[in-house]
Amino acid sequence: MTTNDKPKDAIEEPRPPTPRGRQASRQAPRPVEPRPRRYMVAALPQPDPAAPAYDDDTVRRLLEDDPEVRVLRRVRGRAAGNPGATVPGFPAVVVAETTPEHVEALRRQYPQLHVERDRLLTYSEVPRPPRRRRPAPVVAPPGLESTFTVLVRDADGTPLPGASVLVTGHGWPGQAVTGADGRAVVTMAGETPESITGLTVRPRSGYWSVHVERPALSTTRDNLVEPVRLAETFGGFPDRQVFGWGQQAMNLDRLPPTLRGAGVRIAIVDSGADVRHPDLRERVRAGIDLVDAEPEGWTADTAHHGSHCAAVISGADDGRGIVGFAVEAEVHACKIFPGGRFSDLIEALDYCVEQRVDVVNLSLASRHHSPLVAAKIEQAREAGVACVVAAGNDGGPVAFPGTLPGVLTVAAVGKADAFPPGTAHEAEIDGPVTGDGYFSPRFTCRGPEIDVCAPGVAVLSAVPPDAYAVLDGTSMAAPHVAGLAALVLAHHGDFRAAYAARDARRVDRLFQIITSSCVPLNLGDVHRTGAGMPNALRALAPALAQITPEPAGTDTLLGHLAAEMTEAGLLAPAPVGPGGRSGHPGQLGPVGPGAQHGLAGQAAYGAGGTANGPLSGGSLPGGLAPGGARGEAKGGVTGLDPRGGAGGAGSAGRRGSGPSGGSPSSPSGGPSATRSYATGSTPGRAQGARGGAGEAAPAVDVTTGGAARTANGSPAAAPGSPIGSPIGSPIGPPMGPAMGSGTGAPIGAAPYEQAALAWLAEEMRAAGLIGSRPWPDV
Repeated sequence: MTTNDKPKDAIEEPRPPTPRGRQASRQAPRPVEPRPRRYMVAALPQPDPAAPAYDDDTVRRLLEDDPEVRVLRRVRGRAAGNPGATVPGFPAVVVAETTPEHVEALRRQYPQLHVERDRLLTYSEVPRPPRRRRPAPVVAPPGLESTFTVLVRDADGTPLPGASVLVTGHGWPGQAVTGADGRAVVTMAGETPESITGLTVRPRSGYWSVHVERPALSTTRDNLVEPVRLAETFGGFPDRQVFGWGQQAMNLDRLPPTLRGAGVRIAIVDSGADVRHPDLRERVRAGIDLVDAEPEGWTADTAHHGSHCAAVISGADDGRGIVGFAVEAEVHACKIFPGGRFSDLIEALDYCVEQRVDVVNLSLASRHHSPLVAAKIEQAREAGVACVVAAGNDGGPVAFPGTLPGVLTVAAVGKADAFPPGTAHEAEIDGPVTGDGYFSPRFTCRGPEIDVCAPGVAVLSAVPPDAYAVLDGTSMAAPHVAGLAALVLAHHGDFRAAYAARDARRVDRLFQIITSSCVPLNLGDVHRTGAGMPNALRALAPALAQITPEPAGTDTLLGHLAAEMTEAGLLAPAPVGPGGRSGHPGQLGPVGPGAQHGLAGQAAYGAGGTANGPLSGGSLPGGLAPGGARGEAKGGVTGLDPRGGAGGAGSAGRRGSGPSGGSPSSPSGGPSATRSYATGSTPGRAQGARGGAGEAAPAVDVTTGGAARTANGSPAAAPGSPIGSPIGSPIGPPMGPAMGSGTGAPIGAAPYEQAALAWLAEEMRAAGLIGSRPWPDV
């Protein structure tokens, strides 16, 4: 379905054209008057059968005959999604304009009717940094004003049009957008240059933002601002593909490339998705335009918000730009912005139910509760549609619909080394910062309704027409979780067995798996982080346990590793054993304490020390990992098709690292090397999971020798130890047999040893202990 055809039993009438998606033509002047208020009207079910009840047509005729009411459109009712659903059918909703006084009269005259405001929704993106100012109680008196001209250009002198310029003072803020010459003029009433508290500049794309506290602004000359190009931080970008810091924090980069979300449908209810962008072309395949009712209107995104969210979820894995979580999922764009309201959200959810969408990303919010929207979201849940919702960005309590019990509500977290100093992202750091650099930003909403947290500060993604931008907001956090949800639905065995049916149990199980995979973040307030940050390795542990790598490769890998260690001086040349054979090149002897396979009793690297810290290999300033073309993956994972049996085997792709070689130093100043994954059983992957397919993933990371890890993969604190203190255990995965999912049968020793050896080599190469020679394809 590639048009905005309406579901048969949801919305029948074509919506009248509206000007909210484009600028209305210039008309003759007229006095400014208050706008009429918009309402949603529906017939309530009557508990008393003898009481008079109104059907949908009666409600519409009643309102159309009322001279004080202007009917705009009607959203058709919908029967219950499943025969066993506990939620009744949804009534038809009439959208109309009238006055608050007349609404009260209607409520008194017709108690059978439910009437509520059709309120505007907002993006869950941070429009500006937090301000330390006193709100102005009244409009500043005339006579005192300051006008500032801000010139925004890059270091080469090229002006940057379309950049947002925000000036804050003791009163109301002033905002402007740069023109073709890169200049923006901001007039501040009641302010002087000395009273200005902040200046923030946000280029539309391709550059970092700039934030200056207490700027020295002049009213007589241009105030020059020179943002830094993203390519200066992420070397080779966008020609070289990178993983976002958030994807690394959730361990997406450690998943095999066969886990790609094929067979799952995701809907993004937002501002559309620009399919001209290379990272969205052929990724977003269908949609509906609820703004202008144009057949292909969902493919245009003037706000840039929906495209950014869409690329986080499903950005193309093509060796350049960015890469999404579920690159083979079927993505639908439900366009309701600009100007989206509660009634538009109801229509979008009807579309999702009709199209059998599996996961809906709702990066939107309202400060007001809507009983009709709440009922529609619950009906969608009963139909097996999982709603992942942004918590909101005003720093207060969780916004609606994140307050509902049937959704997964996502707060935002940031990482202090994911952006350069002097940016608007830095201004969001508030409160405690963990040893790994994680913090809860000022803007994120908090409360007991928070289920999980996810990366939402300095998130790099695609914006129209073919560029990239770094944005903040719980809007950016929610797509991380929605993308992971798609991978879980596609590849977790529970959704091919006990939870295959499209019902509320399926949604609840999905949310349970995601929350149980979380790594807690101690940021001083659990209401800011919920269960913590979801971990892809934990959530997909049963699927990882079923990956079958190529056999008989352990000897070759071991010999290659031993040769590299000997060449680096870490391992003494092995004596020639009986029969003229040395103990190094792949001789698999018995493993005893302090020894590794085939290393003739050589002490394990790091034995007796602490667990190894987070991998620095592949890191670039800004917290991104380099990407690029990968070799073909050897293992295959069956993907779930929720619409009829199991999907095909996951296809091989490029998710992960590029060719071996050096990269710029990491933000911490430590060594950094490109991480190359072995084919087949990929290093750093959880190769076995305990228990059956329905059991929660283990609480330890099998890539760290059983040591629990924090959200970015570094060792977690031992009980009673300070945050960030590593657990004292030898480096390396456990050598015992890993159990397969659901069967209890041990995975063969050779595949597990391949993963262990490849992981060990990657750790040593990242630390600069061995070279970067290509490993053999086994």
